[in-house]
Amino acid sequence: MARLFAKNGYSVALIARGGDFVNKLATEINSSGGQAAPFTVPSYTHEAITSAWDAIHQNFPKPEYAIRAALFNVGYGVWKPFLDITPQEVQESLNTNVAAAFSFSRGAILAFKDNDIEEANGKRGALLFTGATASTRGNVLTSAFAAAKFGTRALSQSLAKEFNKQNIHVAHAIIDGPIKVDRPGQTTTSGPAGEFDASVRLEPDSIAAAYLYLVHQDRSA
Repeated sequence: MARLFAKNGYSVALIARGGDFVNKLATEINSSGGQAAPFTVPSYTHEAITSAWDAIHQNFPKPEYAIRAALFNVGYGVWKPFLDITPQEVQESLNTNVAAAFSFSRGAILAFKDNDIEEANGKRGALLFTGATASTRGNVLTSAFAAAKFGTRALSQSLAKEFNKQNIHVAHAIIDGPIKVDRPGQTTTSGPAGEFDASVRLEPDSIAAAYLYLVHQDRSA
C-alpha cells in the first residue's frame, strides 16, 4: 500500500515497531521518486502512537500537507487451544488489536476534522482497518485472536456511524487468507516447486489497489 500510494502522489508516513523494515521501505520509495518517512515506535501504547502522530505532523506540516488516508494494519495473533493461552497473551492481543486501534483512530480523525472536503469524493479523509476471517467468526485455536479482531471491527463500525456525517469515511476490510509476504522467516509461497499460488496466498498489490479504491470511493457509495 505504501508503494502504491506513493506512486499515486501521496506522501507516506510509515509507523512500525521494526525500524529496519520501515527505514528500508522509506529509502526505497524516496529513491524511486516518491516521498516517505519512517516513524519507529517502541510499542503500540497510547503514548507511543500519540507521539508518532505528533512527529508526523512535524514532518508533514500544514498547510503544505493534509492527512487524507490512514491504515491500521497492526495485528497480534494467538493460535492456541483455549486452555493453553496465557493471561499475558490475552492482554497483548487486546492491547495491540483494540487499544492501539483506538489510539491510532483518534489521531487520524483529529487530523481529518481539520481538512477541507475534497470535491472529487466528498470526504475529509478515509480511515481503513485490515481485518481477518477471525473478525467475523471464531474457530478452533482463535479464541484470543478472534475476540480482539471482533473488537477492531466493532470499533470501525462505531466510527463509521459516528463520523460519516462529518464526511469521514471508515472502512474495515476482511482479508480472508494468508498474504504473500517478503520478510525473513515468513513463507511467501505455497504451491508445488515453491511457485506463488494465487488461489491460496493473497497478493498484497491487489489488496493495496482495493484500499486505494476505498480512499477514492465516492461518498455516495
